[in-house]
Amino acid sequence: MSVPDGAATSAPAGPPTETEPVQDAAARRHALRVLVLSSLGAFVVFLDTTIVNVAFETIGRSFHASAGHLAWVLNAYSLVFAAVLIPAGRLADRYGRKRVFLIGIAGFAVTSALCGLAPDTGTLIAGRALQAAFAALVTPTSLSLILPEFPPSRRPVAIGTWGSMAAAAAALGPTLGALLTQYASWRWIFLVNVPICAVIAFFGVRLLREARDPQAHGLPDPLGVLLIAATPAALSLGIIEGPKWGWSDPRVIGAFVLAALLLPAFVLRDRAAARPVMDFALFRVRQFRLVNAATLLFAAAFFGMLLSNIIFLQTVWHYSVLRAALATAPSPLVVTAVARTASRLSHTYGARRVLTCGALFWAAGLTLTAVFAGATPHWTTHWLPAALLTGLGVGLTLPVQSGAAVQALPPGRFALGSAINASLRQLGAVLGISLFVAVLGTPTAATAVDSFHRVWWLLAALGLASGALLWAPGRRGTPAEAPGR
Repeated sequence: MSVPDGAATSAPAGPPTETEPVQDAAARRHALRVLVLSSLGAFVVFLDTTIVNVAFETIGRSFHASAGHLAWVLNAYSLVFAAVLIPAGRLADRYGRKRVFLIGIAGFAVTSALCGLAPDTGTLIAGRALQAAFAALVTPTSLSLILPEFPPSRRPVAIGTWGSMAAAAAALGPTLGALLTQYASWRWIFLVNVPICAVIAFFGVRLLREARDPQAHGLPDPLGVLLIAATPAALSLGIIEGPKWGWSDPRVIGAFVLAALLLPAFVLRDRAAARPVMDFALFRVRQFRLVNAATLLFAAAFFGMLLSNIIFLQTVWHYSVLRAALATAPSPLVVTAVARTASRLSHTYGARRVLTCGALFWAAGLTLTAVFAGATPHWTTHWLPAALLTGLGVGLTLPVQSGAAVQALPPGRFALGSAINASLRQLGAVLGISLFVAVLGTPTAATAVDSFHRVWWLLAALGLASGALLWAPGRRGTPAEAPGR
């Protein structure tokens, strides 16, 4: 395995000198600090993919907005995040990974403040879109800054740690958001990012090492970037507005037709562009292809579940914002506890086996929720067991997918591969939130429980499908292309 730019090279042959152990220890300490700082950057970015969920109802009441309209506060972030992630990796390769990372952190702080001070939903949606653009600069660069600091043998653990922080952030978002909403204001779910980003920027200037790809030139195709965002946006518009406008409404049909036309247009454009947005050659690697498809499905289930559970507890069981968040807290606690262990298990037993177990636990948890959760609150007996199983499924899945997606790629393609995987996760979030809004509809008090049950059955099936997909028959290719064991 070749050493990426900026990585430490091996010591010269010969008898060890007295200074070598000191240098090695210093290099390990520096690598650990870079890992902590870059992982914190990933944490604050992925935190904002879910921290808004718990305040969904509160923001809606504050701005008198419907669920369908408010869904774009979540989807605007995910759509722009997904579109900018891949070109962000190219920008970092050309202009410097440290520089792009710090620009992303600074811009994320400013746009977070804009969201926190937004006077209406239009400003909030626009602020979320800008916030996502800067968040996309942070994600691939945070990983590409980590990898050169570690020797090849330790990179899987470093990737697993980075992925664990991202998974923990997504899982802890609702709980932290509830605390801020209950004791301060929903606006603080955005404003809290400002001091965290200030700390990251302060230490990042001093600690991080600049690195770039000397062969990188040009910028990704701008039309391709636009198409990769417009395709899921059109699909989401049709799914979200279908129940309200009517599935036969020309606007809904037009949205679906547009999405169907934009997808092949993107593929054709990407293949013809001099500097394509997405390198489709990476999808010839079987593990990369299957894990990314599983990521899309599981993300749809995961983000749909986060929103549906919080809204169910607030609207059907009539929990307060804080009580709803505390009721869902056991699941993210399990995620945090098992995330790093899951990465080690993946390294030992293979990603496919661990991800399959995660999908089974996930489906079991959502099945229990759909069967037992009713109109009368029974948290200890009807909710908690399901939440623990669901958390175990998430903990065995999200951090493992992040590492498994890039594991079979050459080191020089880690950043791009990671960006594609994260992009597909965000597109899955758009799909999951859109499906939740469409399947739930606008239920009455008498039909709400049945509506949520339909949502949970769908999400259980999506999660289970993500595990089954990894066993799809096909050419196994080289050992590097096999999807785990």
